Amino acid sequence: MSATPAPPTLAEEGKSQGREGKTALVMCGALGKEVKEIVDRRGWDVDIYGVSALLHLYPSRIVDELRVKLHDLRPRYEKLVVVYGDCGTTGKLEPLLEEVGASRLRGPHCYEMFAGEERFRRVSEEKPGTFFLTDWLVRNFDGAVVRGLGLDRDPELKSMVFGNYEALMYLRQVPNPRLADKAEKIAEYLGLPLEIVDVGLGELEDRLAELIEQPPTPPLRAYRR
Repeated sequence: MSATPAPPTLAEEGKSQGREGKTALVMCGALGKEVKEIVDRRGWDVDIYGVSALLHLYPSRIVDELRVKLHDLRPRYEKLVVVYGDCGTTGKLEPLLEEVGASRLRGPHCYEMFAGEERFRRVSEEKPGTFFLTDWLVRNFDGAVVRGLGLDRDPELKSMVFGNYEALMYLRQVPNPRLADKAEKIAEYLGLPLEIVDVGLGELEDRLAELIEQPPTPPLRAYRR
């Protein structure tokens, strides 16, 4: 009697499906410009998929959207890298990442990634009432914040949302006079003192490189197309 052949390993299954070595980045749209620049400059052979940055208004929807996208991509890629922090999901991303065998960037959110762990910790301790801006948020403040939160329809909401903030810090990726002027207008609108700090990519690139270069994480179950 011949022995029953062993089931294929995840690695063997990946080879048979033609996804050996293939990597997908699933990223927040707020990091799109920076991530694409890093990928192009480093020459990484990856496919990039975006998720709307406006989902940050409803953090639970980030998990729902990523669940659909990651399950769809898993059979086609050996490695899945999620370019998100925790981003207000209160740890709910981690079980999903373990389930599909994906990994995400270290850190709570992109503000900490751009500022760097030490700088962000220091600012949070010394000025806990700081609201942060990035290039993306400066460009999209009207749509993502003013209209996204309904401040244009109900101006009284502004004091409810921003009443406890004491300062505004613009973590700037690339010096741009037009964005600096807009950041000044945002500060005036919020009634907060503005500080502009040139951080470039901060720790985003190094954290992303760690995930691109590490071995793929196996999912909890096998995927077949």
